Amino acid sequence: MLMSSDKPPGKPLAVAQLARLRFRHLHFLDILGRTRNLRQTAEQMHITQPAATKVLMDIEEMLESRLFDRLPRGMRPNELGLFTLRYAHAALDSHRKFVDEFSTLKQGGHGHLTIGAISGSAAHLLIAAVAELQRLRPLLVLKILEQSSDQLIIWLAERKIDVMIGRFTDKSQSDQFQYERLAGEGLQITAGVHHPLRGVQAPGLLELSRWPWILYPTSTALRKVSDDIFSSTGLSLTSGIVETPSFLFAIELMQSTHMLSLQPAALVDKYVRRGLLTRIAADLPDRMPDFGLITLRDEPPSTAVQAFTDVIRNLAEQTTATA
Repeated sequence: MLMSSDKPPGKPLAVAQLARLRFRHLHFLDILGRTRNLRQTAEQMHITQPAATKVLMDIEEMLESRLFDRLPRGMRPNELGLFTLRYAHAALDSHRKFVDEFSTLKQGGHGHLTIGAISGSAAHLLIAAVAELQRLRPLLVLKILEQSSDQLIIWLAERKIDVMIGRFTDKSQSDQFQYERLAGEGLQITAGVHHPLRGVQAPGLLELSRWPWILYPTSTALRKVSDDIFSSTGLSLTSGIVETPSFLFAIELMQSTHMLSLQPAALVDKYVRRGLLTRIAADLPDRMPDFGLITLRDEPPSTAVQAFTDVIRNLAEQTTATA
């Protein structure tokens, strides 16, 4: 007998019950989760609709729970159904990755690796690591995604990336993820070369708060630093704020307005050297929290992930030693 999702919980599922959940069942759930329609699911599975109904009933019997509400024009997953659909999708995605990497390795290749990284100093370290990794493993297929740490950590949890270079955005993340420090990062207040504060010696916070600012989104570590700078003295920005995670958009905005922005020093160095931006010599905290390698806790790394972490760890150590 099925246990309704709104009834009191019964005894926990046994491992033997879950062992009956086959790849075919996961594939079925994944399709049904996308179509929300038994007829379409049956067509994609190349089975009849009665057979599809039987498959769903078998799955719900195994799990002793109803997963979908039957509606006149489709299926709607309940809370247990949504949880099961997420598991099915993740399991199938992991299976596909295994097949792809196994096939590549069997053919003499070095697999695939998807890396997520923040910008700034981390990007400079990543570029050097990718160049070295390509020298060591020329057949490795690399995919690089640049985003803020708050988004990257979500992708890592969803296994959309294999490893990330960034920061924790919440202390509780250390329960799920493993962090290994790589380096620190300097900061710099930056503006367009025409800005009136160019050349002014150490303008104070009160003066800085009167200018419009380009800020990173509130969920980022860099935004926390900029907010702390002003809130610690009871000041707030009074002229105007534009929020954006895009450094390229910030560059264009600084060049065409009198806006200020707190940016990673490694990110703005080349633009300052080329005369496209200028540094404002303010007496402010000039460091960000350290960034590092973040991986899923208690999960053995793939060969490609291990090779990448070895390379970037060695590069970070060399950079620290010569700093």
